[in-house]
Amino acid sequence: MWVYEKKLQYPVRVSKCDPRMAKFLVEQYGGADGELAAALRYLNQRYTIPDKVIGLLNDIGTEEFAHLEMIATMVYKLTKDATVDQLEAAGLGAHYVNHDHALYYENAGGVPFTAAYIQAKGDPIADLYEDIAAEEKARATYQWLIDMTDDVDLQDSLKFLREREIIHAIRFREAVEIIKDDRGTKKIF
Repeated sequence: MWVYEKKLQYPVRVSKCDPRMAKFLVEQYGGADGELAAALRYLNQRYTIPDKVIGLLNDIGTEEFAHLEMIATMVYKLTKDATVDQLEAAGLGAHYVNHDHALYYENAGGVPFTAAYIQAKGDPIADLYEDIAAEEKARATYQWLIDMTDDVDLQDSLKFLREREIIHAIRFREAVEIIKDDRGTKKIF
């Protein structure tokens, strides 16, 4: 059972209408290394991961949905007062024609989300290294997004998300070591 508390994991503030920045942020909404892909990847991989680290995938996968909600809020706030001309100037004309102001799972280039973004090998070490790489790619993207805006309020929320990617990568590295140690332990049946 879920209890919904109408509160984001971290406050999202923007200081101005900026459809250009919203277009870039959509990468973290529906892109290959975005929050949706990460959430689905981790929650899917937990079915073939050893019990010792299953909770980690569940926790981080769930947190990624909170990050997805933050990105959606940023995009909404950046575009809610935008005119059609501003959306078109920002490269969102085709998006507007198809979806108005609604969010759609796509990357910054307008390519729709695909299940091909969700990696799962079934080997715990391979999957965890994939997860580490995914978190590092997301961290890099957040840094580039921070560099693309002069909105200090927006930068604050993006810095929070960047730091969470760093923590997730660290936790996945710890999980790799737990699994390696467990594999090296002599099993007596």
